[in-house]
Amino acid sequence: MIHTGLALLGRVWWLVPIAALAAGWWWTDRELADVRLTLANERTVRVQDLADAERAKLKTERDAAERIASATGTYADRLANRQPLILESTNTVREYAQTDAGRVRCRDADRVRSIDLLDARFAAPAAAADSGDRAMPADAAAPAGGR
Repeated sequence: MIHTGLALLGRVWWLVPIAALAAGWWWTDRELADVRLTLANERTVRVQDLADAERAKLKTERDAAERIASATGTYADRLANRQPLILESTNTVREYAQTDAGRVRCRDADRVRSIDLLDARFAAPAAAADSGDRAMPADAAAPAGGR
């Protein structure tokens, strides 16, 4: 029987490498299918992670834009409250002066005239100094207070 098996092996010896190659091909195909499935799953997870990251980035950018818009609005309101109220029309000034806020901010005519007189007094010596009416002191080395 052993002799018969060796005789049969002697005739079909070339089937052994073919069977080994077929088994190797089958095993490689199974492994490749498993690797492809693993890669497909990883790609799906990666795409989902990228989509989640993109959504998080867009949310962060949107929140930042909303914070900037809110801060800009708050800053503009604060700035508007700081700016002086400029009234250009005489009727508008009269109407504003009759309100409670206007009585506090608007000056009466006598105070405005006294401010104008004060400004005129301060401007007068400067105009006189520029006119050249004063004489130069004889001593050029005299202290600056005498000039």
